[in-house]
Amino acid sequence: MRLIFDADHEQFRDAARRFFLNELAPHVERWREQGFVDRWAFEKAGSLGYLLTWADEKYGGAGMSDLRYEQILVEECVRQADIGIYFNLHSTVVAPYIAEIGDEAQRERFLPKAISGEHILAIAMTEPAAGSDLAGMRTKAVRAHDGEGDDWILNGSKIYISNGMQADVVVVAARTSSESKPESRHTIGLFIVEAGMAGFSRGKKLKKMGLPAQDTAELFFENVRVPAANVLGDPTRGFQHMARLLAKERLSLAMTSMAHAQTAFDLTLDFVKERQAFGRPIGAFQNSRFVLAQLRSELDAVQCFVDQCVLLANDRKLDADTGAKAKLLATDLEGRVIDACLQLHGGAGYMDEYRISRMYTDARVSRIFAGTNEIMKEIIGRGLGLDERAAR
Repeated sequence: MRLIFDADHEQFRDAARRFFLNELAPHVERWREQGFVDRWAFEKAGSLGYLLTWADEKYGGAGMSDLRYEQILVEECVRQADIGIYFNLHSTVVAPYIAEIGDEAQRERFLPKAISGEHILAIAMTEPAAGSDLAGMRTKAVRAHDGEGDDWILNGSKIYISNGMQADVVVVAARTSSESKPESRHTIGLFIVEAGMAGFSRGKKLKKMGLPAQDTAELFFENVRVPAANVLGDPTRGFQHMARLLAKERLSLAMTSMAHAQTAFDLTLDFVKERQAFGRPIGAFQNSRFVLAQLRSELDAVQCFVDQCVLLANDRKLDADTGAKAKLLATDLEGRVIDACLQLHGGAGYMDEYRISRMYTDARVSRIFAGTNEIMKEIIGRGLGLDERAAR
């Protein structure tokens, strides 16, 4: 029993469950084979108010600032359809940069089409030589010096960008200082790059171990002229903006990982009750009972913590340390649960016709993106006053 949801939430969940089960689930196998989710799925979700549920009504949103509605959408998407349908990245990771950092003109330009699903959003931080260490990025933006306003010229590349192939609007992080001083590593700006801008191109769709329905790409920027109207906030404070919003991004990932782990557990519980070995269900063996009992206990405990973090986010009290804890605990547990569940499936678990096999490879990246789990431990440790630099 989860105590954070009321009758309105459950009614919303019932409708969302039907949408993902009836409208999207029948297409999942094809999307995994073709390597991306059809655009119409975003548009259909938008027409039902399932994208950017928190956005103000004046932009076309539902005005439901309660993050629990987004949490429900994540959970039902994973359970009924596929974890590679990245509505959550679009709605809870990228769009808040525009809503919270952008000015009113930017919100009016970009949010309505994101809400309707007409435009797909992506965020570009990671680079070939700079993953979790955002301060190490090499993509640069310099002011244009041709007398035509406060435009910027963007050069560089980004890799492993989710929604990269289909994105119409990409929030790009770039270094905005040419100084070599250590403090200049954090002088970063955020720029809105739109599909069709001269100099903006995409590499081929990247092949991955898992999440085949989620398109992932490398993006290239060659003298892309970004107008001043597409600069998000202060172009020297992007690092601070990212640090603040990454806490919520990591919580979004934690919500997804918990839904994935819970789904794997449910599938496996059904499997061990039906599959026979030595004349009885394999769930009747002590090892199966003990493994599932341990997993059930851990799932309940971490779910309570993640739910509490959602309430903290609703009150704008979710800090970087707590977001890192949620991401660390949920993604580690996701990996352990799905590995144990695959083992209980035996040989069947290694066959792609069983969903648990696909879930195993889909889950592996969770401990890597949005900052590796090793980086999460660094963040949490520094919050305890255990900064290596301070000890010197």
